[in-house]
Amino acid sequence: MTSLVVLENNNNTTTTGDRESEKYLRELTKTFTGIDKPLKNARKCETLNDLIRELRQTFDSDHVNIEYVNHLMLSYESNPAEWRKFAKFDRFRYTRNLVDAGNGKYNLMILCWNEGHASAIHDHADSHCFMKMLKGQLMETRYAWPKDASVSEDCKADIGNGNAAGDQHEEQEYNGDELEELSRSTLETNGVCYINDTLGLHRVENPSHTDVAVSLHLYCPPFDVCSIFNKQTGKRTKCNVTFWSKFGKRDPANAN
Repeated sequence: MTSLVVLENNNNTTTTGDRESEKYLRELTKTFTGIDKPLKNARKCETLNDLIRELRQTFDSDHVNIEYVNHLMLSYESNPAEWRKFAKFDRFRYTRNLVDAGNGKYNLMILCWNEGHASAIHDHADSHCFMKMLKGQLMETRYAWPKDASVSEDCKADIGNGNAAGDQHEEQEYNGDELEELSRSTLETNGVCYINDTLGLHRVENPSHTDVAVSLHLYCPPFDVCSIFNKQTGKRTKCNVTFWSKFGKRDPANAN
């Protein structure tokens, strides 16, 4: 059984034993690469509300079986009538729309991709990322970390709110090697993929020029800053991560 210790970042009562246990279990999860099929004889989520409720119960514990989390994401079959109210599109770039904040232990969100929209190459800030297709398809390209992974600069752009493209900031001269591509795969409706920083970086895009795509993402623990990377040079830049909407409504903090 693969487990992950989930601790609040502001928990001042964590003991040395807790920290050692967390370190051990985080090392253990580095070998986890995801599962392809739901677990046998495990609870299935019939609706989106079932999924949200079961995730909350699962994350009530400090020790979370990420294989079971993967199973829950696989077991839910997409029903547009259930998630349509969270699906907010922007004509210029993909959007991140918060569905459930997970009591600070995880974020569950819906990402909406118009035709041809793509993310920058990015990491996941030492978080676990599950991505499930709700509609259409997405292509994932994975890359190895650059040899020099130090942060070169900060970027004022926000990823996910539709206002600014984090991968289109002005480039300064930087001498580095082109990122090594590891793999390409296409995620179809109801499919689930998993990534963490030990597995590399990735870029996600909607390859269709005629159809939109909608995906469901779970990040544990949640994060509000990540790094994006220049494909040609490997240059690393920090970016803020925000939401276009929260719980089905436009986030006033990020509205124009």
